[in-house]
Amino acid sequence: MKDANNNQSLTAFSNSLVQATQAANASIVTVHARRRMPSTGVVIEAGLVLTASHTVREEADIQVTLADGTTLGAELLGRDPNSDLAVLKLVDAVGTPAEVNEQPQVGQVALALGRPGSNVEASLGILSAIGGPLRTHGGGLIESYLRTDATAYPGFSGGPLVDADGRVLGINTSGLGWGSLLAIPAKQAWKIAKSIQQHGGIKRGYLGVRSQWVEVPGEQASGLLVAGIEPESPAAAAGLMVGDIIIGFAGQPVRDHDDLMVQLNSGVVGTPTALKYLRGGKPQGAQVTLSERAEAPHRGRPGWGRHGRGGKRPFGRRPFGRHGMHHIAWGRRMRGWGRR
Repeated sequence: MKDANNNQSLTAFSNSLVQATQAANASIVTVHARRRMPSTGVVIEAGLVLTASHTVREEADIQVTLADGTTLGAELLGRDPNSDLAVLKLVDAVGTPAEVNEQPQVGQVALALGRPGSNVEASLGILSAIGGPLRTHGGGLIESYLRTDATAYPGFSGGPLVDADGRVLGINTSGLGWGSLLAIPAKQAWKIAKSIQQHGGIKRGYLGVRSQWVEVPGEQASGLLVAGIEPESPAAAAGLMVGDIIIGFAGQPVRDHDDLMVQLNSGVVGTPTALKYLRGGKPQGAQVTLSERAEAPHRGRPGWGRHGRGGKRPFGRRPFGRHGMHHIAWGRRMRGWGRR
């Protein structure tokens, strides 16, 4: 009797996974944008597809195959190499948008889905970690990530990580490194997609300081010592001085360079934003209006490197810890000072 109950429970669980896959199926597409194997994409609204940037290598002749087998031409609206996301616009406003779950939980069952061929494929796992920020192998910084123990089969990049109801938890990618399947959380991925749709990329903020991680007294324990200020920069306009210690930005604590980078990339360009710092050991505050960091549009073929053909390449492949330096334009990191 016990074995029969166990078999019924296992069957019910198996059927729930089938139903989750079927629920997500209509929004999963095949992306033909590289010479080897196609990759996967997710319809985020009629006529728009979100996929993995590193798989979009041919920009002149992109084809997208919908769940019903219809193949359409598409153009690249833009990409964000830092998060390995790209947005494609179909020639027709068609496709079934995915449903989204913006509240992932560690331990929940998760399915990595892909459509590298004519049929959807699935890999079962659990959501093993929610973390961030994370420094990628290419030198970029992502605000948050999901990690799963599901297997990343060839062509799965750009596909969804879904919950037991078939709702998208995140967009899978194997292009960020670290040897495991990572996903950009759906809330963050949709926000990035909206920015790409509106601006062709992500507006990343420029503050205009060189800074060094230091210890500070109190609960926060650390901040960023201002070692230099660029003339006519937002930092200079806000009255920041060499020797100040930045401890907060946009209402969030700044304990190290990664904390600050996350806030500079959070969509606050052009908006007066609260800056907290210590001067002579006393807390001070100011309003700073970030300008946009001068980054060349990513128009090249990403097969030639993280910044496209002919683009600048990062100094190193691995992060060096919270004491490292950040270049003001690309967020590169070296031992020593940081510029933002």
